[in-house]
Amino acid sequence: MKTHPNILLLACVMPVLAWSAWQPYDTLTWWLEVAPVFFGFIALFIAWAKYDWRLSNMALTLVGIHMIILIIGGHYTYARVPLGNWAAETFGLARNHYDRLGHLAQGLVPAVICREIFLRLHVIAKRGWLGFCVVSVCLAISATYELIEWAAALLSAEAAESFLGTQGDGWDTQSDMFLAGIGALITVFLLPGMHDRSMARLAKHLPLT
Repeated sequence: MKTHPNILLLACVMPVLAWSAWQPYDTLTWWLEVAPVFFGFIALFIAWAKYDWRLSNMALTLVGIHMIILIIGGHYTYARVPLGNWAAETFGLARNHYDRLGHLAQGLVPAVICREIFLRLHVIAKRGWLGFCVVSVCLAISATYELIEWAAALLSAEAAESFLGTQGDGWDTQSDMFLAGIGALITVFLLPGMHDRSMARLAKHLPLT
């Protein structure tokens, strides 16, 4: 009997999550950054247990990558991730741009999920509207996340410094939403063929509704 892909995703992500939870830079920031990972797993397993519904392998792979990006950012805080510091030193950048990677993924990965849901559940009847609706939903998700960051800043200035990771950039919110939009557009214009093939392979084993 084959292991369910949701279980494989959990097995791949859990070791990274356990490492991340061990002595993070700031515990409150860790919870704030990693919370979407827990919500994501809850959603995946509810869809599986209640509706016998799962995402395509491509979508699940991207979800796993996005989760790991969030988990690493939660451990160090985005402004202190070593990979971002290395890139800043190597390429003479003015700041740690690891958070930019996170926001690009924040647009790209939800766009794949949204596109898959829209297609498989026949939410969007006309393909011409599919890309527009996918990008719109992803921008709404990005804007909501920025509002959550704003609320965190109001509640705790110390948590805001680590959670927002603006690093002195007054246009950080706009840049984050812009990158999420770029990520969604990458899904809409560059990934449909690959995504459609992944869903087609799934259709051979499971009904798409």
